[in-house]
Amino acid sequence: MKLKLHWTHVFPILAWIYYFTGITDNNSWFSFIGAILLITSVLSAVHHAEIVALKVGEPFGTIILALAITIIEVALIISLMIAGGDSAVTLARDTVFAAIMLILNGILGACLLVGGAKFHEQYFARSSANTAMVSLVAILVLTLVLPNYTTSINAPLFNNAQLIFFAVASLVIYGAFLMVQTVRHRNYFLAEGEGEHDNAIPPTNTNTIVSLIYLLICLGIVVLMAKALSPKIEEIVHNIGAPKSLVGVIIAAVVLLPEGFAAIKAARRNHLQTSLNLALGSALASIGLTIPAVAIVCLIYDFPLVLGLDIKSMVLMALSLYIVMLSLNRGKTNVLYGVVLLVVLMAYIFTVIVP
Repeated sequence: MKLKLHWTHVFPILAWIYYFTGITDNNSWFSFIGAILLITSVLSAVHHAEIVALKVGEPFGTIILALAITIIEVALIISLMIAGGDSAVTLARDTVFAAIMLILNGILGACLLVGGAKFHEQYFARSSANTAMVSLVAILVLTLVLPNYTTSINAPLFNNAQLIFFAVASLVIYGAFLMVQTVRHRNYFLAEGEGEHDNAIPPTNTNTIVSLIYLLICLGIVVLMAKALSPKIEEIVHNIGAPKSLVGVIIAAVVLLPEGFAAIKAARRNHLQTSLNLALGSALASIGLTIPAVAIVCLIYDFPLVLGLDIKSMVLMALSLYIVMLSLNRGKTNVLYGVVLLVVLMAYIFTVIVP
């Protein structure tokens, strides 16, 4: 009974009840309650993800969380695109780009800052970072930069044949990365000595299954609550005079909170390899699965899909990738790398608010 009444089980269920009562309106008190339930659901997701990761080990634990969040993120994007029709032609691009910037600069930067402040230097398998970055850079350039320079259509988008080709290319690259991460070169993603002083007892099969179910429950309600609270967020953004694109950044940040908390907690325990597996794996899953899924929906519903980034966004993305590659090319990190990445994140958010 004590297990069933644990707060990580109670609050996600309360959040689902709150959502289905239909009281997620613009009332400030109701919105405040919804925000509290949203935050507790995020913390619950982190708790259950840690239990699952402890049972299955690395890198499978981080893959489960990354894939679960990405699948739900894709479902949210597709539902909003279908509801918005032609007015949502840039939604997938903006959401994916916001997620990539938040992961590379926000989650990874916070991990390097927290870990560096506590341990001065942290070590990881350099081969894992190189493997992930090669895959990530290829998919990002092929899907978010190349559309600006194709000539079949006089717009930053692919024609149907190109969209199919690059969707398949993204899946091939991501699938190859997963194969390398889990089978061929799994040792790349396991840092020597990391966690050797941990004495945590692996959970039972029953507890693992319960946590996996609750992880999906938590992730589902996080996305639904973020969507339900978006009108209030839009109102706040409008009141401060910021562009509407800031709403997408805020919602993307909420959806990524479980991964962010889990990665930062791992860095605080000197498990930087786990943090990197979460951050880089999540970035790859976010774009490697989202673009193909959205491409299928656009082909079925005959929606135009604008993928090409503007010049400002391409500059910020290139800067972020370059700093991350420099930060991870030695197999050890310090606090400076985290500070620089977080400053770039602030620059990105600032230029969204003040374009």
